[in-house]
Order: sequence, then C-alpha cells, then structure tokens
Amino acid sequence: MSELRLFLCGDVMTGRGIDQILRSPCDPALDEPYVRSALDYVELAERASGPIPRAADPAYIWGDALAELERVKPDARIVNLETAVTRSGERAPKGINYRMSPENAGCLAAARIDCCVLANNHVLDWGASGLEETLATLQRAGIRIAGAGRDAAEAAAPASIELPGKRRLRVLAFGMDSAGVPADWAATATRPGVSRLPDLSARTTDALADRILAAKRAGDLVVLSMHWGSNWGYEVSRQQRSFARRLIDAGAADLVHGHSSHHPRPIEIYRQRLILYGCGDFLNDYEGISGHEAFRPELALMFFPRIEASGRLLELALTPTRTRKFRVGLANAEEADWLAALLRRESAIAVERMPEGRLRIR
Repeated sequence: MSELRLFLCGDVMTGRGIDQILRSPCDPALDEPYVRSALDYVELAERASGPIPRAADPAYIWGDALAELERVKPDARIVNLETAVTRSGERAPKGINYRMSPENAGCLAAARIDCCVLANNHVLDWGASGLEETLATLQRAGIRIAGAGRDAAEAAAPASIELPGKRRLRVLAFGMDSAGVPADWAATATRPGVSRLPDLSARTTDALADRILAAKRAGDLVVLSMHWGSNWGYEVSRQQRSFARRLIDAGAADLVHGHSSHHPRPIEIYRQRLILYGCGDFLNDYEGISGHEAFRPELALMFFPRIEASGRLLELALTPTRTRKFRVGLANAEEADWLAALLRRESAIAVERMPEGRLRIR
C-alpha cells in the first residue's frame, strides 16, 4: 500500500439531547445549574430549527456524512468521542455530564468508526463505573480505543489498525489540563482513567517521543490525538506548536490530530506532515444555544488527509458541514466559502474551492 486516506473530525458528542432522540435513551435528568433535563436541549434545538424525530434510526445523526464517507472510502475512521457510553448513576460533581445509553452505541457502528479517542474531559463524567461500561461497550462493538483504560497501561496503549501489507496505523491519545481534563482523571496502576500529559515541555515531549519510537516498527504510521486548548478563539500557543513539531522532528508522529475547540482552528503543514490544532465540534446538542455566533460553531469539517507510506502529506481534502436538527448536513456555498476564508486567514495556507463546495489543500 503506497498511500493511505484517513477520516478525522473533531468532537463527537452523542450524549444528552442527542441520546434522547435515539431509540433507547438514558434517564434525561441532569444536575446542571440552569438545565434539569436533557430533553430541554432537544426543545432548544427544535425552537431554532424545527421538529426533530424521536426514536431515530442510529444512522440519522450522521446525515450527509455517510454518503461522503462512502464516496471517499477512507482506510480508517477516527473520532474524538466526547461522551461516556453508560447508564451509570455515578455522576461526577462537575456541573456538565454527558452520557449516551449503551443501547444507542449503534450510531457509532452506523458510521463504521474504527477508533474512538477517549482522552477527553467528559469520558469520566459518570465515574469509573461509567468509563468501564464505555470501554466494554465499544470493545463489544469492535471499535478500537485510544487514550483511556482500566489502568495506566491500557490507557497509554495505542489503538492499532491493521493496514494492507502487514502495516499498522497506531493512534495514541492524550488529554490536557488546558482542555479541562482533571489531574485525578489520569489512569494509574490501580485506577481506571485517561492518558494525560502534565505539560508540553521539551522534557515531556522527548520522553513521549522515546516511548513511541521504542514501540514503533518499520512501516508503522502514528497519529497523535490531543485534547488540548480552550473552547473558543483561534490562537495556537507556542507550546502547542513546539510540541507538535518536536515530535515530527523525532520521527515519533506522522500526523497530529488536535481537538477540544468548538470550531476549527489553524492547520499547519510542517516538514510535509499535517498538524490539525483544533478540528472543531463535529456533532453535539448545542443547537439553539446563543453566545458565540461569531465563530459559527454549527459549521465543521470532515478531514480526509491522503498520506504516503512514509507519512508525508500528499493532499488534504475537506468537506464543509453544518449541523441542524442534531444531524450532519453538507454546508451550502456561503458556509463553505466562510470556512475556506477562515482557514486561509488563520493558517496562511492555500485552500482550493472544489466542485460541490468541497475544499482542498495540496
């Protein structure tokens, strides 16, 4: 296999309101400061966009994304799943708690997701029991996991996706304090949790590079998935840039997949390797919530990098999307143009406008 096509996106949050419109929802009761039922998020979205079906088919939420995935036929599909998959009642005292019923996990299978990254600030919203049920549910569904586990060793282990020619795609995932991942969520030898980095210092970066290289074999491609940074704004910190570049320089990462921001952040191509500093929210139940309209968080991107066996980026194809009625749709011409202008402005890269609103970076 001389080249590889991936599908990457930002946060996929299928809990709370989205869980309520699927066939087997959890108890909708919440303990948020202003909202006491997940059904209130459905009502907010319906006020903004119109009726949303109930007991929806598992494929409903993906909308036009399914046809786009079928058109591109990526070799691997990787998402940051930002919700617990559990009916646990072990609610973490953090104000906002996301969960999806395990019986609704078929929505992930509907999009044929290969790997769910779990090193984020919501996977332990329902405690250790909720995390363990999440892990078991995904594993039963045949979905690989990166960034969380029943102990530190499992949390740190890369997800491995077999490729033709006896090659492997290795996905490692880490959460950060900057994205709200608490220090006490870190997995230990005796406690379930996430794989978490304490900082982005040169010392931490070099230790991580050494660990990756020690396990890397000839022909492996490594995706490093990072839950980092604030929810809003386009700034990329000097530490983030240094971390990503240093790992590429060491030969430890072929692609950096950043997420946590609620909208797309800059893209960098460094030494012919792709760095996505923030992919934006791909799917959530925030529809109808006001306050950050300037960022247009309802708009997102499907990232389809095409990379050589060496890890060199050949092309990045992007499909602009818009979430409406808890469903992914293709963006219209104005929305696609807005996203293209955003990437040109914030990333200082050439973005081509392709037919049917798609974008391309060579």
